[in-house]
Amino acid sequence: MSRISIVGAYNTKFGNFVQKNKETGEVTDLKSIYDLFLEAGRGALADAGVEAKDVDGVWVGSCAPGLFANQEHIAAFATEIDPEGFRFKRMVRCEDACASGSVALYEALYAIESGRIDAALVLGVEKMNLLDTKGVTHALATCSYWPEEGGLGMTFPALFAEYAKGYRDHYKIGNEKFARMLASAAALCYRNGLGNPLAHFGKGGPSDKLGLITAEAILALQPDKNPMIAEPLRLHDCSLVTDGAAAIVLVGPNHPALKMGKSVRIAGIGQAAERLAISKRANMFELQAAKEAARQAFAEAGVGSKDIDIAEVHDCFTINQLLCTEALGLSADGRAGFDYMDGRFGPADKVSVNLSGGLKAKGHPVGATGVSMHALLYKQLIGEPIGQAPAKKPTVGVSLNVGGSAVTNCVTVLRRE
Repeated sequence: MSRISIVGAYNTKFGNFVQKNKETGEVTDLKSIYDLFLEAGRGALADAGVEAKDVDGVWVGSCAPGLFANQEHIAAFATEIDPEGFRFKRMVRCEDACASGSVALYEALYAIESGRIDAALVLGVEKMNLLDTKGVTHALATCSYWPEEGGLGMTFPALFAEYAKGYRDHYKIGNEKFARMLASAAALCYRNGLGNPLAHFGKGGPSDKLGLITAEAILALQPDKNPMIAEPLRLHDCSLVTDGAAAIVLVGPNHPALKMGKSVRIAGIGQAAERLAISKRANMFELQAAKEAARQAFAEAGVGSKDIDIAEVHDCFTINQLLCTEALGLSADGRAGFDYMDGRFGPADKVSVNLSGGLKAKGHPVGATGVSMHALLYKQLIGEPIGQAPAKKPTVGVSLNVGGSAVTNCVTVLRRE
């Protein structure tokens, strides 16, 4: 079991922080990548009660800041969180598509476990909305296998539609029932998002105004309100294009911050890569690499799926919410959709999924997502939930964060100390 702990966390508000003039095309940045970066970093340090001078390095998860915001070499900007305390410290950016944040956390954890450092700041950030839809689509497509996928016009909705069709056909699920399964997963996240003050689609947002808290409400939408994006995935099967940042403070087993009594142990981690091209995979109806990552993390933590109280899973598309739920063993293979239709995984269930609203409602600033998952699970486990809380105080939480078309798979088990 790992002896590394989280002692503080911060999550910015997630949203679309730009103003676009439809007539002139002019874009005004209302909260820049630098603003988000500084807010998250300073917030996490303050939450942990740790000063920058006592942190040995900063690891930053960011997927494509050069394409999204014209800023490569983003990690070194962490000096500006506290120029006096952070200048000359080691700073590293990690990129693994939508799993960049979790990978940054793991790299910081390895540095602490090596004995070279004792405390790290892990930060995830992405500013996506400066680009138009075409620009965002291209930036994300570079995370696919370009020669066979993005370079031939295959988008990420299309890639995950292959999983949706593969799952539907393998388990012989009718189109109408399958649509209800996907809508049930989306509705759960929309409901949870209404309780999260940081969510992109929270109280007063589009999902709230449209009343999308049940599968029936989503299925009743007219085609212009829920168009087909990549059959069988519709608009409300897709996560959001979001700006945001999150940060956590990690420390080793002898760090003074542990005495504050707000620590959560990283009990186990697992990381497994799938083949980059979907054409090379054994099947398109399960996340085999995610199952391997879960096996690694559960074995290290000494837990099983039955021990999990809360989970944050990577619902970039509703089909992936089903696949992740099965990869963690929270549902049997082929049964997640039925479980969501039956109303499972809400705040009152034995295990609650995506209390944050998930990527569907909280939002998906791709490089920040993995860190956000850990930050919000941490807050749940120390009894300071941001938004929706489970009926029973949780002890064990798990995150499943994937990058690309479920290529980079990261599973973390967190345990309240």
